[in-house]
Amino acid sequence: MMNTMSSEDLTVAIAVPLDAEYVDGIRAAHPGVEVLYEPDLLPPERYPADHAGDPAFQRTPAQEERYWSMLRAADILYGFPNETPAGLAAIGDGNQRLRWVQAMAAGAGGAVKASGLNTTTLQRIKITTSAGVHALPLAEFAMLGILNGFKRTGELAADQQTKYWPQLRTPTRLVNGSRLVIAGLGEIGVETARLARALGMTVCGTKRSVEPLEGIDPVVGNSGLSELLASADAVVNTLPGTPDTDRLLGRKIFSAMKPGTVFVNVGRGTVVVEDALLEALDNGQVSYACLDVFAVEPLPAGSPLWEHPNVLVSPHTSALSAAENRLIAERFVDNLGIFLAGGELPHQVDPLLFY
Repeated sequence: MMNTMSSEDLTVAIAVPLDAEYVDGIRAAHPGVEVLYEPDLLPPERYPADHAGDPAFQRTPAQEERYWSMLRAADILYGFPNETPAGLAAIGDGNQRLRWVQAMAAGAGGAVKASGLNTTTLQRIKITTSAGVHALPLAEFAMLGILNGFKRTGELAADQQTKYWPQLRTPTRLVNGSRLVIAGLGEIGVETARLARALGMTVCGTKRSVEPLEGIDPVVGNSGLSELLASADAVVNTLPGTPDTDRLLGRKIFSAMKPGTVFVNVGRGTVVVEDALLEALDNGQVSYACLDVFAVEPLPAGSPLWEHPNVLVSPHTSALSAAENRLIAERFVDNLGIFLAGGELPHQVDPLLFY
């Protein structure tokens, strides 16, 4: 447990682009906390929740000094400096008073690991993710992928492009009554399960810490994933990228699926062996793949996934929504209250496992 702190003792610095109204909301919720916010030092957003901002933005030398002076004066940061691992490394080493950083990403562990900060520093600085904020848009995207696969929307779009009206009518598959396996029953996975059940699917899946979950049966560890696949009509991956999940979904997993399985990935691209997925697509083990994440991003132009007729490529944007800035700011307000009360901050990045 953390010691209770007086709000008057705390300074928060906004390190990434954020609407002024949400900054005002942080100040209104915790009026004793000093909130440092200089929008002219932050790059403009190109779209809602563009936390890195316009890459063409450049600070003058004087602005650069003001930016880092502001961050060095803070106990708490809203966002990584410049929204990069290098920025986190610089402030972690350069600000000994820093206690907590609220990350914008749901899966910030990879960026924290890439920063190279040592374990001692990461034990001093709590880093919390925005996990859960993105659960609903990701779950909706997962359902889009399942429906696309079951209803053959890729084939319909191809036929429309060539103005082809087939003589023989091809049936689609019913989602209702089908079986879904979710690899990773965290907040995203549980929300996906909720939507799937609303469409009449039965759901089972994996969880790192196995425990009963309402409406999901069975729940097993990742080692038991292959045993669930023989009866699955669709598989959704929501697993984060960790040493334990790296290349977890390889040839063994895809060969365990029954022919025609629909596969959706909204977790991390490093979990999937893409060559094995392509083999499964080519031999019919996987009938359709809806992919928002990839082992290398941006997806290289030479990747066969771009042109595969049974693949939908999404450029890692399925978590984005117009409400994201508001939702993360509201999460930060709640977390700041917990921090002031001396409670344990939720969704902390493990300094050893980076999860």
